[in-house]
Amino acid sequence: MNANAATSPNFDHLFRERKPFGAAVSARGLVRSFDNKDVLRGLDLYVPAGQFLAIVGRSGCGKSTLLRLLADLDTPDAGAVLLDDGLDRRANTRVMFQEPRLLPWGSVLANVEVGLGAAGKAPGGRERARETLKAVGLGDRGDEWPAVLSGGQKQRVALARALVSRPRFLALDEPLGALDALTRIEMQQLLERVWLKERFTAILVTHDVAEALTLADRVVMIDEGRISLDLDIALPRPRRRGSVDLAVLEERILSQLLREDANAPDYVI
Repeated sequence: MNANAATSPNFDHLFRERKPFGAAVSARGLVRSFDNKDVLRGLDLYVPAGQFLAIVGRSGCGKSTLLRLLADLDTPDAGAVLLDDGLDRRANTRVMFQEPRLLPWGSVLANVEVGLGAAGKAPGGRERARETLKAVGLGDRGDEWPAVLSGGQKQRVALARALVSRPRFLALDEPLGALDALTRIEMQQLLERVWLKERFTAILVTHDVAEALTLADRVVMIDEGRISLDLDIALPRPRRRGSVDLAVLEERILSQLLREDANAPDYVI
């Protein structure tokens, strides 16, 4: 476990200025095709404001495609995505990817400032970036270069960059998938702490069913371009790894995934 896990960051100074909030996300009749192959087929989804939703499914089922559409990184062939109150999706959404995607020529602090966009030039922008970096446990690393950071530390910087603008909707595209097991647990705990404090709407794409159950209020599964399972996770937080309740839910989801695999056509070689 790395040195940053020795103390838990305190988020009170970061979020004291306003009450927790999120934006409801609505997807209606989403259709998306690539090379004449339908990936999403009239998918409908509603995510209430402040909910933590996890999306699971087999590789190639359309999880990341759906997330990209929700986050306004792609355009559907049919259908629409809306945030509540007519909010501008691009202005109120941030994305965290599997790779940190840090700028190697910028300092750690400069990479966080990227998340502020034009607002980073306004008075207080740099201090806001420093506070956010401190909140993810890297307050003393702002003047260093990304190359000297570990994989987990780089993802903390990526999280700070996503949070610094205070998004209403945070889209998470397998952001912990490349981390080692212990660092992944640390980052899950960090994500949960931030979300519990801020209550932005979070949508996580993950292959890890246990991770989905640890973090999410609700898990949906995609199969054949539509939602095949929609499951509320009504368990108290923090959730204890290895608990019977989590094991039962994990078995239910994995059983359906395996049934879908069994029904998939054989490969022809």
